[in-house]
Amino acid sequence: MSESTFPPTIIVVHPRERRSKCTVEPLRGRAGFVFLRFPENPRDILDGYVRLGIGGPLLSETDARSGLLVLDGTWRLAKRMEKSYSDVPVRSLPPVRTVYPRNSKMFVDPATGLATIEALYVAHRVLGRDTSGLLDHYCWVESFLQINSFHESGQPVT
Repeated sequence: MSESTFPPTIIVVHPRERRSKCTVEPLRGRAGFVFLRFPENPRDILDGYVRLGIGGPLLSETDARSGLLVLDGTWRLAKRMEKSYSDVPVRSLPPVRTVYPRNSKMFVDPATGLATIEALYVAHRVLGRDTSGLLDHYCWVESFLQINSFHESGQPVT
């Protein structure tokens, strides 16, 4: 299946997410990605989409034809955003370690939480989509790839 046959990946960014710290910001304008500002909710195009999140069945090759919905914000903000997209089935990622430096002094981030670009990279690998260039602007790319080995199938080596 070619890249053009996949529905675009929709990234919904919380308005309080700082663009200077947003790991997916370099993907704006790239083919195959649509950026929306929360609370935009394009219900008419979300049929056939799955949402990356924690607590759902694992994302797998059976989801390959599905569109991918990603909520981008701090973990606390993303949790609030989930309510608006609760009708989109959740898919979790296989265990992968983040290298994104967390510094919240008020809230605890989930142990399995990843930076948005890390999650997007893993999801695209699992779904068999092209990952070239996704991590080009991620300053921790070397460390991320080094601590997370991936099979050719896209699944992380555990």
